[in-house]
Amino acid sequence: NRIDLLSSLIGKIIGLEEPPKPLPNPPSVIKAIYVTGWSAGAKGYSYYLSQTLDTTQINAVVIDIKDVSGFVTYKSGAPKVKEYKTYQRAILDIDKLVKSLHKKGIYVVARITVFKDSALPLVRPDLAVYDKTKTQDKLSPVLWQDYNGLYWLDPSSQEVWDYTIDIAKDAVSHGFDEINFDYIRFPSDGKLKNMGFPNSDQKTTRNLVLKNFYKKIRESMPNTKLSVDLFGQTTTNRYDMGIGQIIEDSFEYFDYISPMVYPSHYARGFLGFSNPAEYPYEIIKYALDTAVLRQSSYAKINPEKKLGKIRPWLQDFDLGANYDAEM
Repeated sequence: NRIDLLSSLIGKIIGLEEPPKPLPNPPSVIKAIYVTGWSAGAKGYSYYLSQTLDTTQINAVVIDIKDVSGFVTYKSGAPKVKEYKTYQRAILDIDKLVKSLHKKGIYVVARITVFKDSALPLVRPDLAVYDKTKTQDKLSPVLWQDYNGLYWLDPSSQEVWDYTIDIAKDAVSHGFDEINFDYIRFPSDGKLKNMGFPNSDQKTTRNLVLKNFYKKIRESMPNTKLSVDLFGQTTTNRYDMGIGQIIEDSFEYFDYISPMVYPSHYARGFLGFSNPAEYPYEIIKYALDTAVLRQSSYAKINPEKKLGKIRPWLQDFDLGANYDAEM
């Protein structure tokens, strides 16, 4: 204790502050909103966010620390991020932000967009999905793009895994209470038949590629709260839908499994509804009941395993239907 007090005193004298630490008493159930990195770093938005936190039941925020652009949203200390300069100063003072939220008792989650990345592929094209129909020489690949013109990293790459984990570890050093992994999957749109994966062994199935990555994340961060975002349809589909996501593969490696059960994203005719977006309660209840049932079955087969909790993302936007208060 004396050493800690002395370190703190010296830090204040020379102008250094202690790095943020995780919230000591996190809420047992979080009610979170998503905040982009640019919003989190904007002074004008901070007032709106503060008002929201003070006047609602919201007790947590999910902040982008690496978004679909591929850039880390603050000056990260992760070695490769520094080397490749794959960061933007959207958030000027990450420690100050986390501390200010913790002071309000807010649980802070760092969201990392994993394989959908248009920054690292430009620096390391050898780690990215390439276009087989346009590439003459694999040493000079033509990068594959989805329908939005965005690049993707090869989910099979161990180097990409390490890069992601280093970003996550750096976020933990800044006091984030949890790391949330999104786009931890293979691409789902674009000319999928043209995709080439430079680090694939051509044998391992896509779901097993991801499961091995889940395992690596947990082994690398055994004491960190971890969550994973999955397609909402993973709760009802038994196959990986071509993206590598099977919900059972995630149960034992993450503290929270977050299916994105957005009614607008379910196909016409799902559960007999011509427009599932108009029936949020029915869609979400069925999706989550199925997830819980599948996890219960998994637990019976693996009684020695500690399994994560089902904690969904919920839709808060109009798409396919106009959402009123009741919906």
